[in-house]
Order: sequence, then structure tokens, then C-alpha cells
Amino acid sequence: MHFISKHPARIYAVAVAALALVAHYRPELPTALVLGLVAAVLGVGEAVQRTENGKTAAAGEPVPNDDQADAFTEHQDAEGAAE
Repeated sequence: MHFISKHPARIYAVAVAALALVAHYRPELPTALVLGLVAAVLGVGEAVQRTENGKTAAAGEPVPNDDQADAFTEHQDAEGAAE
């Protein structure tokens, strides 16, 4: 259980890749089943994102949003140009 709480993004990526492979190699699966799994995977992705954001916040680093990410990129570009 410690591994799951420590690496949710990696587990999520493996699960999504496995789902894609199964959907590709088993075309006889009902479309409704595959679409239901895709919807569930999207929900789990949101939970994984929140877990990762929580880990970042617990580490004492600000969680970037789009505005902060743009400002950070502009700051990095300005520093690179000044050198």
C-alpha cells in the first residue's frame, strides 16, 4: 500500500497503457465497456493529479497554476537573455 501512495502517477500510466493495449488487441469488446472504462480512467486521473498536488504542497513548494507557470517561463527566459 505504501508503494501505491508513493507512486500513483506511475501506476496510473501503466493502467492507462494496459487499457489502450487491451482495447486495441481485443476489438470484439463492447464499445460501451471501453467508453465506460475511459470515463473511469479520466476520473482516476483527476484523483492522481490531486494526490500529486498534495504531495507538492506538503513539500512546501507552491503548486503552479497556469498563470504562475507562464510567469515562471517568462522569468526563466529573461534570466537566459540577461546572461
